[in-house]
Amino acid sequence: MANLAAVGRPGVHPRRGRERPGRDAAVRGLVRTTRLKELIRQRREELGLSQDDIAARLGIGVRAYGNRERGLVKAWTDRKLLALAEALEMSEQQRFWLFRLAVDREPPRSWEPLAPAAMVADAETQDYLRNYATMMDAVAFPAVLFDHRWDVALTNPAFDALFRDVRPHPTAMPRHNLLRFVLFHPDAHTVLADHETSWCLPLLAQFAGALEAHGDDPGLLAVREEIARDPIMDTALRQGVPYWVRSVGPDVVYRDGAERPLRHPDPRWGRTTCRLVCETPWALEASGFTRMTLVLAEPRPDPPRLKALPSHSR
Repeated sequence: MANLAAVGRPGVHPRRGRERPGRDAAVRGLVRTTRLKELIRQRREELGLSQDDIAARLGIGVRAYGNRERGLVKAWTDRKLLALAEALEMSEQQRFWLFRLAVDREPPRSWEPLAPAAMVADAETQDYLRNYATMMDAVAFPAVLFDHRWDVALTNPAFDALFRDVRPHPTAMPRHNLLRFVLFHPDAHTVLADHETSWCLPLLAQFAGALEAHGDDPGLLAVREEIARDPIMDTALRQGVPYWVRSVGPDVVYRDGAERPLRHPDPRWGRTTCRLVCETPWALEASGFTRMTLVLAEPRPDPPRLKALPSHSR
């Protein structure tokens, strides 16, 4: 009888055995959450910073940051975790454990912006790049020089002014990588008007071509992995882009001459359009660079206002 009691009725699993997997998973989840809270809090205290300080670095409210430190975030995303790691100045090992404890996997493939001098091998081209930067600074319109993975080598003051109100982001700043900014920065739509159709789709099409030509490039593969974790963007790349190119023609993929809408932070420009003009000297094109200038449409003058008539003439 004792053995029957232990086994239970035919066809019915013991109650204790049925609940153990769920209970064990709950215990493991609780342990991970506790260790995650300790990791975040201890790292902040190591830096000698308050919750307000980290919240300011993240561009969020102190209550929202407090939820991260108290383990109250229900759905961690790579973007949130990378931003938190950046704000807490985490080492590679600390970032590894942040991801392991929060989402039980390794962090995405790392990406760091290269310094302009590190993007070219020979000293002669580096010297040329420094002279070219001086020339670009004199251009009145936003201009940027980038390589095949959209890593930015040079920008001019007009380009920096266009994106001056963009909040910090760990991997998607416009001065670091143009592709990542367009695809992943939450503020991209505030500058790039009609963001999805006028900017994301063409750039995704260009990215697909770059991936085909440079399929083993770590930077491009890291972007592909990040796209794969976003179901909407992944579907857009695999299905939306080919359909869109077939519908409107392959010419839309090219940058040179395309007109795109913008929202310039300077009220003198406001909502306007720009024409993408690609002009790259041979010396830089041979090193894999593309120079793109956003030629802004001239602002329209305000219509003349009618002067009010003097009161005695009415």
